[in-house]
Amino acid sequence: MDTEIAALAASGASTLVSLMVTDSWVQARELVGRLFSRTGAGGATIADLDTARARLLAGGADDAQTTREITDRWHVHLHRLLQTGSATSDDLRDVLTSLQQLVNVPAVLPVPVHNNINGGVQHGPVIQSGRITGLAFHVHGPGLPVQD
Repeated sequence: MDTEIAALAASGASTLVSLMVTDSWVQARELVGRLFSRTGAGGATIADLDTARARLLAGGADDAQTTREITDRWHVHLHRLLQTGSATSDDLRDVLTSLQQLVNVPAVLPVPVHNNINGGVQHGPVIQSGRITGLAFHVHGPGLPVQD
């Protein structure tokens, strides 16, 4: 049982730390915060998570030592949470499943775009936008005066 708890805590820590540098961080932070709030340490845990994330972001993606230290720290936190009985392995498994779903969310969801141009033949640039200001086109064509 202790081996299962250690493996579950290690997986949870690794997944959590990998999410610290993604766009899914806010959701991951809330999930873990709720899990730790059962112990009364929810606020302190959120502060610790924010501090760890700031260290990761400051160190850059290539700072393996910092990543390893933070992962080890959260492994200990999650392992302790399970050992004290503040959360069950099923609770952590549920949170881990949710965290892993966040890892698998594509960063940018493809959105189909369809453009239609009406009103005849266009012999120049066509721009689609919500609002453009201060844009000027200088068109030089046969029979048109040159503008400076």
